[in-house]
Amino acid sequence: MRILLTGAAGFIGGRIAGLLGEAGHDVVGLDVMLDKAHLPGATLPAGVRRADVRDPAALDPLLAGVDAVCHQAAMVGNGVDAQDLAGYAAHNDLGTAVLLAAMARAGVGRLVLASSMVVYGEGRYVCREHGEVPPLTRRAADLDAGVFDPRCPHCEALLSWALVDETAPIRPRSSYAVSKVAQEQYAAAWATLEAGRCVALRYHNVYGPDMPADTPYSGVAAVFRSALERGAAPQVFEDGGQMRDFVHVDDVARANVVALERVGEHDVGVAAYNVCSGQPRSIAQMAGALADAFGGEQPILTGRHRAADVRHVVASPAAAVDGLGFTAAVPPEQGLRTFAHAPLRPTR
Repeated sequence: MRILLTGAAGFIGGRIAGLLGEAGHDVVGLDVMLDKAHLPGATLPAGVRRADVRDPAALDPLLAGVDAVCHQAAMVGNGVDAQDLAGYAAHNDLGTAVLLAAMARAGVGRLVLASSMVVYGEGRYVCREHGEVPPLTRRAADLDAGVFDPRCPHCEALLSWALVDETAPIRPRSSYAVSKVAQEQYAAAWATLEAGRCVALRYHNVYGPDMPADTPYSGVAAVFRSALERGAAPQVFEDGGQMRDFVHVDDVARANVVALERVGEHDVGVAAYNVCSGQPRSIAQMAGALADAFGGEQPILTGRHRAADVRHVVASPAAAVDGLGFTAAVPPEQGLRTFAHAPLRPTR
């Protein structure tokens, strides 16, 4: 297949480009080289054009003869403050809308979209007495007292986490999350209008070589790894008991290749899948494993907290197994061991 890959010079996009080439696909890559992910003046990888998905004049010639699009280009991270709102809307919302319009002009009807676990907002929670319930907003008094798990809206008992599958309610809590929901909704509108097929891959906590370093827009794994490299201890918020699923970038890239090769088999519309390791770990466990593998300072549980943070989001991998035939191959212990000494991407 001939595939247009947006964000082809990025942390995930670069890995996808390599795997697509190895699988014999013809890749047309583009990247605008945002400074939050690349050093100013960074060299483009071979075969990648500097172009903006918000520019129809740049997209139209690149889409000629293309069979499918893999859309990775985005401003990432959860946002630092409200001043980031416009940036997420401009890059993620507008960029996706312009790309979909160009695909319609070119008659390209297959899309794999990089989505995210953040569309779920809070994860899934269970009360012993009342079953599955939406959690109450965490109270400042609880957080100050070191009580970090959310409470039941009926009896106020502390809740236990459960696996989040793709039927979970969409409840975005950040500017980035809102933009990812918008991308999925734009794709759904395009699919209805153009009889298109889209696979939306909801990435969980991605880590691996070439992650952008030392930036608040990067993932927690890179923040901890950057601290270890400076000779400092990773600073873990709350009590470190926050549960997440850490998935290696090689598995994320492989999920994209599988989705591109199978998207044509899906029904018209958007099919969403979690992309995860299926082996959840707490933030403290992840930080400790990384510190042990690096040979650096052990993590410090700071007790610090942010009211807007999500306590637990733990993915179910079942739908991706059934719908795509995808199962992650890199267990967290192995992946974190190699990540501890892998190069990071400087951004300043």
